[in-house]
Amino acid sequence: MLRVLMLAITGLIACSGAAFAQTASRPPVSQCQVIASNIPGVMFASFNPPGIQLAQATAKEEVKISFIGHSTYLIESPGGVSIATDYNGVYRPPVTPTVVTMNRAHSTHFTLSPDPAIQYVLHGWSDTPGEKAEHKVLVGDVYIRNVATDIRNRWGDYESFQENGNSIFIFEVAGLCIGHLGHLHHELTDTHYAEIGRLDVLMVPVDGGLTMGADSMSRVVKRLRSALILPMHRTGPPLEQFLTMFGESFRVAYATDPVIRVSMRNLPRQPQILVPKGM
Repeated sequence: MLRVLMLAITGLIACSGAAFAQTASRPPVSQCQVIASNIPGVMFASFNPPGIQLAQATAKEEVKISFIGHSTYLIESPGGVSIATDYNGVYRPPVTPTVVTMNRAHSTHFTLSPDPAIQYVLHGWSDTPGEKAEHKVLVGDVYIRNVATDIRNRWGDYESFQENGNSIFIFEVAGLCIGHLGHLHHELTDTHYAEIGRLDVLMVPVDGGLTMGADSMSRVVKRLRSALILPMHRTGPPLEQFLTMFGESFRVAYATDPVIRVSMRNLPRQPQILVPKGM
C-alpha cells in the first residue's frame, strides 16, 4: 500500500513538473492589455481612496527612471534590469544597460554599432521589406513588447511613409505599464490603441513638428490617458508650447532629482506632465 502511495505521489509530482514546464515555455501575457482602455469612466490605474493613506513604496515595487538625453531614458527595474530607450551610442547612461531599444528615424535614435556588452538590442524596425518588428521578450522582471507604426521617409515629407519603421516600446514591470512613443510620425488608430492597452507612464516627443505637431501629439497623449507623462525629444519650439495644449486637466511639474521613482502606489491621481531634470 505504501509503495502504491509513493508511486502515486511520484506520478503527481512528475505531472506537475510537466505542466509547469509547459506553462514556463508559453510566451508572457501582457498585463497592460487585460483592462480595455475604452471602459467609460476609467482613467488611471492608481488606487488611493479618500481617507486612506498608502504606505511608501518599497524597493521591490519601485521603478527608477532617468533622463539621459534626446529620446533616451534609463529605466531600472526592482530586479536590476536596466533599459536605455532609443539608444544611439551618444547619449549613454552611467551604467551599461541590459537592454536597449532603437527606432530608425535618423541617427539620433539608433546605432548599428552598440556596445557589445549590451545583452539585448531590440530594433523597432525589420530589415525584411514588408515585415514589421515584433518583440515579446521577458528579461528578468521586465516584459518588453512593441507596437509598430510608420515613419516618414524624409524630414518634412508628409506624403511618403515607410511602413512599420518605428515602434512604440512598452515595458511591463512592477505592475506598471511604461510606454515610449519613439519617433512617432502619425496619430494612432483604434487598432494601435487596442494593441498598446493601458499605459501608466508615457514618454512622449515634444519637438512640435519633427515627429508630429503639438496639437496632434496632445490628442494621442489625451487618448492614452496616462497618469505620468515624461517629455523627450525637445527640439524646435519651446517646451511651453507643448504644455499649453493640455489646459487645467493636466498638472505640470518639474523634477528636482535626476532619478524619478515610480510605483503603483505613487502614480498621480490627476494626469501630470513631469519635466525631467536636465531637459
